[in-house]
Amino acid sequence: MLSFRQLQYLVTVADQRHFRRAASYLNVSQPTLSLQLQKLEDQLGVKLVERGNGPVHLTPIGREIVSRARQLLLDANDLEACARRGVGDLVGTISLGISPTIGPYLLPGIVGVLKQAMPELRLHIREGIPSEQAQELRRGTLDMMLTPVATVGNDLHVEPLFHEQLYLVAPPEHRLSRLPELTRADLRGSQVLSIDPRYPFHQQTQDICAELGLELLSNYEGTSLDSLCQMCASGLGLAILPELYLRSDVGGKNVVAPLEIMDWSGSRSVAALWRRNSVYSENYRKIAEVIDREASLLLKAPQSIVAPTLRV
Repeated sequence: MLSFRQLQYLVTVADQRHFRRAASYLNVSQPTLSLQLQKLEDQLGVKLVERGNGPVHLTPIGREIVSRARQLLLDANDLEACARRGVGDLVGTISLGISPTIGPYLLPGIVGVLKQAMPELRLHIREGIPSEQAQELRRGTLDMMLTPVATVGNDLHVEPLFHEQLYLVAPPEHRLSRLPELTRADLRGSQVLSIDPRYPFHQQTQDICAELGLELLSNYEGTSLDSLCQMCASGLGLAILPELYLRSDVGGKNVVAPLEIMDWSGSRSVAALWRRNSVYSENYRKIAEVIDREASLLLKAPQSIVAPTLRV
């Protein structure tokens, strides 16, 4: 008889495309994994994977069975969640995916508030690329995620949260930092750094560059907002940074200065995502409400993001 464990093994092999990586992910030995997959194939009477020295490939029937197995595993998880939900509020651990362009500068001020509001809740926080985490959300390896708003499928619920300002920043000694009044015309042709193209923030930076007539540098992409800030401070190029980052303790206020552009402003929206039919949808909405409220309070706090000593 088929077991959910065998189906989990098959789905993991399909995701990892490699037996050794799949075994490591599942915390089992590779021989155990191979044996269970062989038993599954024997029980079904079909070949599910093509074995070889390179990446694992699914057979056509294997792809179909993996698709159905994913749904069965999600249904089983929802069944257990439904039973737990019947005894009270959300308890235990949820996996929260978050973009590194948001998490380090938002969560420190929010985790404590969530703990007070939901004392039985534990967060397993994982940073990652939003498009990849959306797939993990669909597969059930993530329960919820926070991300700059991007296009997603109808199977995911998108809960709009807060908006934050975006700022073009420069080193304090840069010629643009010295201008008493700054307009879009003064910016034309300036070079701008960006983050890895896999992040939505890269696309938004690209759009802003096109709007303002800036040149986006493709040879010096940062791996984080911190790396962008430090490269900007070194004089490599301008950067676009969000307000929560600039307000944070590591926001670079001592090394870069936001440019006050008279005829331009930019912003980005942040949203919470979860599976549309999750039995914990209302609980996730409560978590999203706490995050939204606390982020809005952080953004309204009377704190200047411009260090007084930076303007020359």
